[in-house]
Amino acid sequence: MPNEIKCEITAHLATLSTNPRTSWTKELNLVSWNGKEPKYDLREWSPDHSKMGKVVTLSEEELTALRDAINDLEEK
Repeated sequence: MPNEIKCEITAHLATLSTNPRTSWTKELNLVSWNGKEPKYDLREWSPDHSKMGKVVTLSEEELTALRDAINDLEEK
């Protein structure tokens, strides 16, 4: 298919939670879309990773800014 989207998890970084009802997991991964440079990807995945939920993708700079914001919250 010409419009096929290819997704490859290049690194699993963390599982943040698991939905006990569906067994879907909220994960932080490095994901390459259509062979491009991997980005940090925060989304829910089905147990076999064949289905996925909505996403937030972050560049390394955005992830660093998010980390700094979370650290600032902890200091308050």
